[in-house]
Amino acid sequence: MADQSGNINTNAQSPAEASQDGTTVKMPSISEQIEADRYAASRAAHARKSTGLKFFKVKPPGAV
Repeated sequence: MADQSGNINTNAQSPAEASQDGTTVKMPSISEQIEADRYAASRAAHARKSTGLKFFKVKPPGAV
């Protein structure tokens, strides 16, 4: 999943709505874009194979 923060910064500086020759294009609000970026990051984090938590037995040296 791509990081959308660069696109959000670009979109924040551009107009939210544009029309030409009877065709109107409206961009999703910045808050919706931020929420979509958080959702994509959450999905990417959830898809990782490691859980970030590892369990192992500690054996002191010399123990049998």
